[in-house]
Amino acid sequence: MKKSVLIVAGGKGLRMGGDLPKQFIPMNGKPVLMHTLETFHRWDEAARLILVLPEEHQSYWKMLCKEIGCGVPHEVVNGGETRFHSVRNGLEFLSERFGVSFGRNENVFVGVHDGVRPFVSKEVITACFEKAQQCGNAIPVMPMIESLRELDGEGSHPVDRSRYITVQTPQVFSSCLLLKAYKQPYSPLFTDDASVVEAIGEVVHTVEGNRENIKITTPFDLLVANAIFADRCNL
Repeated sequence: MKKSVLIVAGGKGLRMGGDLPKQFIPMNGKPVLMHTLETFHRWDEAARLILVLPEEHQSYWKMLCKEIGCGVPHEVVNGGETRFHSVRNGLEFLSERFGVSFGRNENVFVGVHDGVRPFVSKEVITACFEKAQQCGNAIPVMPMIESLRELDGEGSHPVDRSRYITVQTPQVFSSCLLLKAYKQPYSPLFTDDASVVEAIGEVVHTVEGNRENIKITTPFDLLVANAIFADRCNL
């Protein structure tokens, strides 16, 4: 199996507060984004890593890599107006720069991962790629643990939380399927890669995620992330 991972890091940090984009916030001595790259490199050194980053952030990223020392081989691609356009840019880069074949007979799989999810486990990444190899795609999910209520015209009412799951990344697809899906026009209904693939009539398959695989988007998330790192350092 040939494996590539698009690590999408287009956040501007608005929910985090301050001027520093969330993917560059230092955590345990390195920016969040560098931890994410290292996670995938530890998982499989042969996997091709593509960092999709806004053009205006790339010089800062290069400076961080030089000052801190980023030992993970990766390529940088310009981000787009939305996450959809960023992923499309990454796919086009894979196809054009590396000559990645997107034919249906090729055993080529592409994962798409949020740059601010540094705690995805090796087991989850492996499960996603193996399930995708079997079924064409796979996304990691977790059961809801909070009670849920749905807003309606009269206020709100409880719903059965067992019918709902939360979605994580990496979301992994056969390369031909993902490229076909991203040839569609953009829609604001595309919330992740799975929704893009479902829009062409494909069924999306799931694997169990890991609870620590949080997306760091708020100051509270950063507190949780630092606690996870502190716990790991004490092991």
